[in-house]
Parts: sequence; structure tokens; C-alpha cells
Amino acid sequence: MARLVLVDTADELPGLLPLHAWSALMSSDLVLLGTADHPFVAHLAMAELRYEVVAGAGAGALSRADLLSGLTPTDKAKATSIVDRVRAEGEVVYLFGTGDDDGFTRTLGMEAARAGVETEVVYFGVRPPGTRLLDLVRTEQRLLAPGGCPWDREQDHRSLAPYAVEEVYELLEAIESGDPDAIREELGDVLLQVVFHAQIAAQDPAAAQRFDIDDVAAGIIDKQVRRHPHVFADAKVSGSAEVLANWEQLKAAEKPERSRPFDGVPAAQPALAYVEKLQSRAATTGFDWELDAEAADRIRLELEEFLTAGDDAEREREIGDLLMSVVGLARRHQVDPEMALRGAARRFRRRFEAVVAAADRPLAELDRSDWLRLWDAAKAAEQTTR
Repeated sequence: MARLVLVDTADELPGLLPLHAWSALMSSDLVLLGTADHPFVAHLAMAELRYEVVAGAGAGALSRADLLSGLTPTDKAKATSIVDRVRAEGEVVYLFGTGDDDGFTRTLGMEAARAGVETEVVYFGVRPPGTRLLDLVRTEQRLLAPGGCPWDREQDHRSLAPYAVEEVYELLEAIESGDPDAIREELGDVLLQVVFHAQIAAQDPAAAQRFDIDDVAAGIIDKQVRRHPHVFADAKVSGSAEVLANWEQLKAAEKPERSRPFDGVPAAQPALAYVEKLQSRAATTGFDWELDAEAADRIRLELEEFLTAGDDAEREREIGDLLMSVVGLARRHQVDPEMALRGAARRFRRRFEAVVAAADRPLAELDRSDWLRLWDAAKAAEQTTR
């Protein structure tokens, strides 16, 4: 009995098949492909498998039953050609391609059944995580190719830099909101920036050293493996504190040119994060308070110096020292000062908007006691709803 084996493929993984699908190909008499540019042509030739491209038979007339079944002339002609080859050969594999949609698959199944051809389907199986990333890479390649998007093709690393910063802050806002859909969307926007920059680098004819998204991925994979010897090698750790200590040692060994304590700390990052990083680096050398009380005392001292400052320049300097001291106390208690301040900003905005909504007359007519009363009411209402 004639037998047709339909082998499923993954559009996201052109040229790749799981072992069970390759076994079906290797055991067949003939492999049929729908198009001459099928991603598997080179692989089949390398494996010395006999293959053919389905002949482009002319589209014949459809019967009333065909029309009622939703068949198209093109699909029926292609399916008929495949079934004819199966009947002539005995056993044939048809390897699906990107142009084979559900409609064609149904048509092929019906034509095989009408002809009395036994049909088996070999499914691709579970797609590995990350396959849609390949689609994103191909999308960016298309946008930056000749005939792609004019705006995208005009960009370079420098012109895209502000968008990268913006997307990171939007991701931060989504994380603060706790909304999974918003986090997913903003992670996608950040990922787009990575792929966009990598594709620009891959296509830059003036670049002294080009790189692409695979180089980017390879670099971070190698780094993760090197810096996690307790996972990928035989190193033993007692907990996360030792993991962090090992991380800094391994990082320093990778970049011996960074011999000074603050080498590698980007000065362009937000001020609170910059201060926290400088203090953390200094603490690794032993420059740190022994007690939390000492850090609190420093805040009191800096506040007093600010209050007694004699001019604007001195006040600016002392308020900077005060803020640094507050960051130091937060660091000792494992509190992220940036996240803490953003949380305070959210609370202030929420409470002030509640005050404005609750005011019974124009804001300009409110006196101090009115503002304090409304503020206390908004704060109390917020605490009640926790």
C-alpha cells in the first residue's frame, strides 16, 4: 500500500529537525519539497537523500464537493501531484515548508484519503524556548535591509542611545506597577534595542570589527558560565554572599587592566546608583562603617552642616554629602536607594492627587491647615486600604 509520511517543520528553525523527524527522512525512498528554495535542500543534499521539488501542475477545475470543502485550485493541484508521486514510488516523505498553510495540509490529507494512500504525520514536537527570538532577528534584518524601513536604516548606535535609556526606565516603571503584561511588553522593547544595535553592528561597512546578535549572545553566555563556577564547574559556595564575592574576584581577573577601585563604574548612570556603586566598591577595600549607628550619626552630622552652611555653593555641597550619607545607610540595610526613592515619589504623587480630588474649593484658596488636613486624610485612607 502506498504510504505518505508528512514531516512537520518549525518556521522559526529553518533547516533544523528533531531526531525522530530525521529518522523518518532517512528511511524514506523519496523526499518531496514544495519549493526549490526550501531551507532543507542543502541538508538533504549533504545527507545524500533523494529529493524532488513538487512539479508545478496546472490548476484544474474543482468539483462541487471540492468547492464546498474549501479547496483552492492551487492547493489541489499541488496535493494531487504529491499523491501521484506517492503512488508511483510506494513510500514518500513530504517535508512541510513555510508556504504550507493549514488549508493546504487539509487538502493534501483529503486527496491522500481519496486515493487510498496511507498517511502518517511526524510532528516536530515542542519548540525549544527562544525560537521566537529568531523571528525577531529576522524582522530586524528585514527592516534594515535595502527596501526596509527608511527610519530604521538611518539609525546608528548613538542615535538609538536615548531610546535604550527610555525603554529601561519604562521597564522599571512596569516592574514597579507589578503588572505582568506591562513587564512583558517593556521587556520586549528592551530586547528590541539589543537586537537593533546588534544588527546595525553586523551591517556597518565602516566598523573596524563587526559583530552580530550571535556574538552578543556568545559573549554573555561565556561570561555567565565563567562567573558561575559553582553551577558549571566544581566550585563550592556557602550562599549568595559568597557568590557575589566570587563574582567580583572573577570579574577583576577577567579585566586586569582595571586595577583601581572604581575602574569600570560607569559615571553616566543615575546619581543614586552611581553613589551606591562607589560606596560598595570602597567597602570591599575596608572603607566602611563598622556599625549602622555610625552611618546614622553621619547623616545627623551632614544635616547639621547643611543647616549651618553660609552660602548657596556650600549648601549644594552639603546637601550632596547628606544624600551620600543616606545612600550609605540604605546600602548597609540592603535597601536600593533608587527603588526606595521612586516608591516615595509614587506615594507622594498618589496622595497629592487624592488631596486635589478631595479639595472642596480652588487650590489657591487653601491655607496651610487645609493642605495638612487633606494630606493627613489622604495618607490615612491609603493606609486603611493596604
